[in-house]
Amino acid sequence: MKNNIRARSELGIAFDQFKRNRLAIFCVFVLAVLYFGAVFAGFLSPYSFKNEQRNFSYAPPSKIHFFHDGQFIGPFVYGRTSIIGEYHKREYVTDGSVRYPIRFFTKGDPYKLLGLIPVQTHLFGVDEPGRLYLFGADSRGRDLFSRVLYGSRVSLSIGLIGVSISFTIGLLIGGVAGYYGGKVDNVLMRLCEFFMMVPGFYLLLALRAAVPDNFNSVQVYFSIVIILSFIGWASLARIIRGMCLSLREREYVLASKTLGLSDLKIIIRHILPHTISYSIFAVMLSIPGYILGESALSLIGLGIQDPYASWGNLLSDAMSIVRIKFAPWILWPAGFIFMTVISFNIIGDALRDSLDPMLKGQHEK
Repeated sequence: MKNNIRARSELGIAFDQFKRNRLAIFCVFVLAVLYFGAVFAGFLSPYSFKNEQRNFSYAPPSKIHFFHDGQFIGPFVYGRTSIIGEYHKREYVTDGSVRYPIRFFTKGDPYKLLGLIPVQTHLFGVDEPGRLYLFGADSRGRDLFSRVLYGSRVSLSIGLIGVSISFTIGLLIGGVAGYYGGKVDNVLMRLCEFFMMVPGFYLLLALRAAVPDNFNSVQVYFSIVIILSFIGWASLARIIRGMCLSLREREYVLASKTLGLSDLKIIIRHILPHTISYSIFAVMLSIPGYILGESALSLIGLGIQDPYASWGNLLSDAMSIVRIKFAPWILWPAGFIFMTVISFNIIGDALRDSLDPMLKGQHEK
């Protein structure tokens, strides 16, 4: 009972220290907004990720106006037409005589709310044939804002699902290796060293090459999750193994053996729970690697395929300097990747700082 009270008090102290880190709290808010946008992407985006208008290829971001001829009339955008100008360059001309009011809770492309409920209501939008491009348009005239929101579903969920699988594997293998030691430890650690020795990105490419080309986007998604999980567990397993080598000699573990508890129950109930403190911030620091891994695969055409969106394949348009110079707004997905990775890293560092005294205390016991 005393151990439980102490554990709770230590976690409470660590949480209070974390809350004092304002930058980390801000990053938590940023991630909460991003995940909220991912969950409700269909409602928050004015268009479906497939909705395209070829006449608006690489259209610049729409300018939202509130006044017309000096009179306030609410948010609206002017009509635009595209023309082929000099050197066959597409140019967009604003038609000040045509206005499209921005309507809220308007009807638009059908989608499934939370993946279950078919609806057509969007938070905002404009009537056809008007187009509202908050972030501009891509090469097919698709709204980048909508595609960034839909793409966040893939990029953000892969990080969470992938790290959950790999950390479960790492905890179990590290726990077994540290608890048994001897030959079991040697075999499992050599396996870990193999995965840590091979350059991760090249191993990622090799495993992705083994996936059949005729897989649909859902199958590709889960293939990427499995691949990223398969190569991401080794470093955690080695650290958990070191912690378990110390924990297995504790009095409560020896007492559990005396009482006849099975090895599996001892590992799961009495050893692995004492590694959770380290695992919490290790998870936060590992998630960015999964997001970047998926983005890299999709960027080079080996991940999520068009027309489905992920932050990685949205950046495929930005692989040309000419396109970036002509349409710099295609770099928006890179900003979201950067913001997400930095937020997870800052939160992970803050958790490490707040949990570090507790980890030291566990090692000294």
